[in-house]
Amino acid sequence: MKPIQARVREFTAAREVMAAGLYPYFRPIESEQGATVMMNGKEVIMMGSNNYLGLTNHPEVKAAAKKAIDQYGTGCAGSRFLNGTLAVHEECEQVLADFMGVDAALVFSTGFMTNQGVIAHLVPRDGILFLDRMDHASIIDASRLCFGKTIKFNHSDMEDLEKKLKAARGKTKLIVIDGVFSMEGDLAPLPDIVHLADKYGADVIVDDAHAIGVLGPGGQGSASHFGVKDRVLGTIGTFSKSFASIGGFFAGTEDVVHYLKHHSRALIFSASPPPANMAAVIKAVEIIRREPERIDRVWHLTNYLKKALIESEFVIGKPESPIIPVYVGEDMTVFRACMMLQEEGVFVNPVISPAVPPGHALLRLSLMSTLTEQQIDFAVEKLLKVGKTLGFVGVRPPAGVEVAKA
Repeated sequence: MKPIQARVREFTAAREVMAAGLYPYFRPIESEQGATVMMNGKEVIMMGSNNYLGLTNHPEVKAAAKKAIDQYGTGCAGSRFLNGTLAVHEECEQVLADFMGVDAALVFSTGFMTNQGVIAHLVPRDGILFLDRMDHASIIDASRLCFGKTIKFNHSDMEDLEKKLKAARGKTKLIVIDGVFSMEGDLAPLPDIVHLADKYGADVIVDDAHAIGVLGPGGQGSASHFGVKDRVLGTIGTFSKSFASIGGFFAGTEDVVHYLKHHSRALIFSASPPPANMAAVIKAVEIIRREPERIDRVWHLTNYLKKALIESEFVIGKPESPIIPVYVGEDMTVFRACMMLQEEGVFVNPVISPAVPPGHALLRLSLMSTLTEQQIDFAVEKLLKVGKTLGFVGVRPPAGVEVAKA
């Protein structure tokens, strides 16, 4: 047997979980992603979607996407650099720049690709990229494409970051940070980060995939939330969360956008995002501006769920966003909990190592504005049932995890 064939055949871990009936990935959903979804012909409450503002099934968003298909077709037949720029791409970029309150924006085909297309091209060979150890995988992979050196600092540890910035005096420095960390829902300490960046001559880019549409005035994101928007080089966002589509974008100064248009390989050598995606984003932004109560609603539900989980003696850490972790412990226990909850009518996501440290496996809950308090009560009731059965109610928190109080 050839080496690659042998290597892939040796990977048996997932098949073992499948054989045990506990495999919690690639679960097919048979409906649009609203507050409830259909799975195996059964209605299930969706407590694991990133559709924070409930717009992916909004009739106006769907109508806008259909209209764009009628006007432009289903694809673009080329890259933005050559024949794939449509008027709707430029309209979307202007809408995003206005929404974010910056000079310019640039759209990419996916959020993952946005990080690769931005980060990899801003750090020179003699430069240094600084990353939080808990940054998203797309940031980590983007760092592997950089010609410069990558240095990681301990999660939200400003003393560690300062020590490493100080040791890099005289170098070009870029700090890339998640505004909201996607597994445990905590916020980056952006005011402290930009202070250190100013002190040591570094630039900052914020990946706000889970903050745009949720945090800050009108949903502008974490930099606006903390009042430091003018002190960061730019923000990276995605369309697959609050903006009800697929794709990503960079928002910042016209100079940076112009540079990326002529250097970003992920932009120049990839087909441009379909017109329906762009039209959906444009309409989603319009609705967010018109209906700011959607943001208020998702925060009301976030606080409602946090209180219920704490009172039920779950360990949830200190989430500061609509992403709420419920700590379980071991990986296989999380798999069991996830599939038991689905049988009980609640969809949640499993998070295991290496996404979190060993022994810190968790159920990742996330909220959308279209859920009801009654649906949340039902989900907590089922979590209690499963948690008591598997023994993760009222346990001590994992080492290093602070406990939220009601």
